[in-house]
Amino acid sequence: MIGYVTLGTNNFEAALKFYDALFSSVGANRLWKHGDMAAWGRSRAEPALCLACPFNGAPASVGNGVMVALKMTNRKAADTLHAKCLELGGTDEGPPGTRGDHGFYGGYFRDLDGNKLNAYVPA
Repeated sequence: MIGYVTLGTNNFEAALKFYDALFSSVGANRLWKHGDMAAWGRSRAEPALCLACPFNGAPASVGNGVMVALKMTNRKAADTLHAKCLELGGTDEGPPGTRGDHGFYGGYFRDLDGNKLNAYVPA
């Protein structure tokens, strides 16, 4: 049902470099860039993560309680994405590990603009 999710940025060029390096660590690529918006994913037929400077020209801000969950193929990919984010200057919001009693596995982090993401493997 989800086609794409868009996060805001206040430094588009730094964010492009961050997400290019972050997603290449798990085999995803930039799908396109147009003006001050870009998207990453595995293909145009699957959901994508987009990044943009706000259309209204106001500063981008982080939504309290908003998080984007990125489905990984296995735990190693979740670990890799979490570690790469920290290497690129992102911050840790919870190290990769099992959560709850259903086998859900995830690692939480924030990008350079403070947007919260989760690399997870469903149970």
